[in-house]
Amino acid sequence: MSEKLQKVLARAGVGSRREMETLISSGRVSVDGKVAYLGDRVETQQVIRVDGHVVKTISEDAQVCRVLAYHKPEGEICSRHDPEGRPTVFDRLPKLQGSRWIAIGRLDINTSGLLLFTTDGELANRLMHPKFEVEREYAVRVFGEVTDATIQKLRTGVMLEDGKAHFKKIKVLPGEGLNRWFHVMLTEGRNREVRRMWESQGTVVNRLIRVRYGDLHLPKHIPAGGYAECTLDEVNYLRELVKLPAETQSLLKAEDRSERRRRIAGVRRAVRKHQIAEKTPAKSKAVKAKPKPKPASEPAKKRPAARPANNKRPSRQGR
Repeated sequence: MSEKLQKVLARAGVGSRREMETLISSGRVSVDGKVAYLGDRVETQQVIRVDGHVVKTISEDAQVCRVLAYHKPEGEICSRHDPEGRPTVFDRLPKLQGSRWIAIGRLDINTSGLLLFTTDGELANRLMHPKFEVEREYAVRVFGEVTDATIQKLRTGVMLEDGKAHFKKIKVLPGEGLNRWFHVMLTEGRNREVRRMWESQGTVVNRLIRVRYGDLHLPKHIPAGGYAECTLDEVNYLRELVKLPAETQSLLKAEDRSERRRRIAGVRRAVRKHQIAEKTPAKSKAVKAKPKPKPASEPAKKRPAARPANNKRPSRQGR
């Protein structure tokens, strides 16, 4: 059976489906030695190259879908490479062979919380698509005056640069003053949407944390910068949510309470080690100091005369 070329490349871990469409349109992808075009369909036995390099493809039935829950800290960007050298969310993830982690959505550099990754490009594409209306819940701390009228506007909808947007639910948390916490829920993931909606009402978001994606909550035992692989039931929940067939395999090993504690402790150690490495500047190579030249006024010391081979001192007569 044939499949769309961008779908096969996304499943192989080359990139997202949108990125693959861009590669194909720019003529950087070939199939059996011929330049591919957007809309081409391919079969498993065909040879696919990207920028001249052969891509190892895998059939949809042979791929094991994996999902990772990552606790993103503030200061990391959702990109594989950054020209400015800032840390990325991919720096801490476990290494894979034959596939790669694909981020399900994005969080801006100043937002922390739950970020999901998967090895299945089709699952990532569907979970991000607005038509499936997957819920995202955020804890948000807002600075400014928030009235009942403000909350009602955010529920009914406000006009942004890229169209109208609204919160599906808003929960007001206990507290007083100009810095207050709210829980808001969306079913789409436009760029900086939560911040822009609050800013349209004359307030400023000074803390934003994603606490839930669908029915998957941010695990409390995972520190910022840590991750945990989702169980088979959690993976199949996400697949069912976007009308994909259930996964039958899992690479996650069963573990008892003590093994789970050891794994969590290992994650915490790795996070601390990573944080220390980021804060410690790179040590420059030690340069050997050259000996200082002797001043011209200092007379040169005479070297002592060499002893004879028998190592005996010369007699008085000999001297």
